[in-house]
Amino acid sequence: MTVLAIDDPRWSDFVGAQSDATIFHHPVWAKLLADSYGYRAMAVALSDGGALVAGLPVVDVSLPLGRRRWVSLPFTDHCPPLAGVRGAELAGALSEVARASRLDRLEIRAPLGEEHGIQSHAPFVLHQVAVTGDVAATWKGLRRNHRRSVADAEEAGVRVVRGESAADVETFYRLHLQTRRRLGVPVQPRRFFALLLERVIRTGLGFVLTAHRDNVPVAGALFCAWNGTVMCKYSARADGFTKIDAIHLLFWSAIRWACENGYHTFDLGRSEVQQTQLRSFKDGWGARETPLAYSWIASAPVKLGGNRSHELLGVLIRNSAPWLCRATGELLYRYAT
Repeated sequence: MTVLAIDDPRWSDFVGAQSDATIFHHPVWAKLLADSYGYRAMAVALSDGGALVAGLPVVDVSLPLGRRRWVSLPFTDHCPPLAGVRGAELAGALSEVARASRLDRLEIRAPLGEEHGIQSHAPFVLHQVAVTGDVAATWKGLRRNHRRSVADAEEAGVRVVRGESAADVETFYRLHLQTRRRLGVPVQPRRFFALLLERVIRTGLGFVLTAHRDNVPVAGALFCAWNGTVMCKYSARADGFTKIDAIHLLFWSAIRWACENGYHTFDLGRSEVQQTQLRSFKDGWGARETPLAYSWIASAPVKLGGNRSHELLGVLIRNSAPWLCRATGELLYRYAT
């Protein structure tokens, strides 16, 4: 087993040769997370005859006075190992690395099997739309209510603009802040979005879509696009615009763009199993829903459950000025891995 710096050319060459790699395997993503939140990024890989044959990106999120913990990857919905037929071999090697590095926990945001003392839990589902170059067929694959909502938004004068500039990211950030405040969760630090603009959007690995009505931004979404997959990483809506279906037009615009530009998958990310309304919204785009399990190699049983302090913070954020949502994000977001 080899532990590499995340920007080691061997890792980037390996990832670039994998048809199932996503932007989350790309070294730019793990490096972005590490630099945004003050962690260390690396790649853990198997080699054969000097060539890498399996592996995954990892971020060391250990704190000076806390337990030793690696995650593949924090702030990321899913990141399956790139292993091919060597999945069992990689799982065993990861168990050895965890013991040798004296980790309290190594978390993999994907299924990893049940051997080698690996713990697993499946609290999520993953939504992905298979797209082709046939826009008309893809449109017909949408649920009827979704097609109607797209048409209603167009009739209401909503227009969607694709952008890649600092101004586009700033507009999205303002919409995102409103959305996170409504949800009662801290917003990511501004540094994260500045680095995302620099390393993902300006390098051709992503873009922003903004929906306008009467020149007012009413919804937005930030997408990553690489290796055949367009991934919706974040979406947001302005306060007070729930009835004009701008989000529907925005999502359809992204799916149509994926069809027209040779992509094969539109990834809507994960939902928690109990989020039935969100799951229905995502499935309405013709998405295939599959169970998503997370795996842990840990020195003790992993305990999962709600956090009362998070619930109290949510109530506080929802009922406070926007600055509190920003401030808690700047101070605390790096700990919400």
